[in-house]
Amino acid sequence: MRTRVLLPLVVLALLLAGCSGDDGGGSDGRVTLRFQSLAWQEESVEANQELVKEWNASHPDVKVEYIPGSWDSVHDQLLTSFEGGEAPDIIHDASDDLADFAYGGYLADLTDLLPERLKSDIPRRSWDTATFGDGIYGVPFLQEPRVLIANAKWLKESGVRVPTPERPWSWPEFRRITEQLSGDGKYGVAWPLKEPVSATLNLSLSAGGQLFHRGADGKVTIRFEKADETVPRTIHDQAGTDHSASPTTLGSGGSDTLPGFFGGKYAMVPLGFSYRQQIVQQAPKGFQWQVLPAPAGADGLTQGVSPQTLSIAEDSPHKKEAAEFIDFLLRPPNMVRLALGDWMLPTGTQALKDPALHTTKDGWATGTALAAHLRSAPAQSVRGYPEWKDKVATPALQEYYSGAIGLGELRERLEEDGNLVLARYQR
Repeated sequence: MRTRVLLPLVVLALLLAGCSGDDGGGSDGRVTLRFQSLAWQEESVEANQELVKEWNASHPDVKVEYIPGSWDSVHDQLLTSFEGGEAPDIIHDASDDLADFAYGGYLADLTDLLPERLKSDIPRRSWDTATFGDGIYGVPFLQEPRVLIANAKWLKESGVRVPTPERPWSWPEFRRITEQLSGDGKYGVAWPLKEPVSATLNLSLSAGGQLFHRGADGKVTIRFEKADETVPRTIHDQAGTDHSASPTTLGSGGSDTLPGFFGGKYAMVPLGFSYRQQIVQQAPKGFQWQVLPAPAGADGLTQGVSPQTLSIAEDSPHKKEAAEFIDFLLRPPNMVRLALGDWMLPTGTQALKDPALHTTKDGWATGTALAAHLRSAPAQSVRGYPEWKDKVATPALQEYYSGAIGLGELRERLEEDGNLVLARYQR
């Protein structure tokens, strides 16, 4: 008899709990926001968690719950959470991962949610990276130029001209210098191109390469033109003709090249700006290194970037509060803290003025000087880009860089096979 009485009470309690707990608002009126962060470096995690604590201490009615995520699985994890109705309120991601989520209706349009302070502090060129159609679907807040990490002692002893942001190397000069630095089993450069697509496309902007062209009908087609050849031909010729680039690192990741760099096998390694942290941590005592700007082309030091972003889920019942937290997180002093923690550059103009980002130590000043030259990556808003990258461009570029195919076949595969892929997404 007791069991029969308890069962209806348990069912009633579960029903009441289900009605009250899914919108992030507690019975005491407090709002709970779930913030999924992809920070992984110790300094970055610490900076993010400290800022969440500071927000919670000063906003008793809006609590932020910190949820760690992973860059390796974020796309599939987010897609699953969106489709299951369990997405976090505030989403940390990268701008080149947002297009399908934005067009799919999973992300909130931030145009009218963000305060004018934040919108005016971040340059239009950065907002372009997270703009899809007529909406803004992420706040770009950290960005990373590609730079040359060089063995400073090797360069000094060779007598080559050391480039600066004011007087960078041209692509032909870069090729000549890497050849000059090579010999006796050593190489002028090691290209880590396990993921060759973004490096190739983003650096190609300096030479005027676009690859993706949007027509009057809004549809995108791929054209591999003369300007698009500059960077891939340089890499191909360094590895296969001049033998100034190590052929064994073409299939490696950036971290894989560091032991050889420290061991004196390569004079330079093109890497993302944040790799400086690994170098500081891992370089042998007394190893002298410096940061150089990537080579310049017809469009100067222009580079494509896919900044880290903060978005709000369309299904979040607390978009206003989520936008207020993003605004807090990205106030200039806080944006500097996040940038220093990730060893990257902030997008905000006020944050970029911070003296900590203009020191010569660890190459901060060189990187900061490149900020004004960073633009939206060529494929940023192209639907179908992930499939094109994985199925067409990655294998084609890998085969071209290894010498297995020539420039003509590279062009044919990027254009013909690539346009077939994009066409399916633009019907």
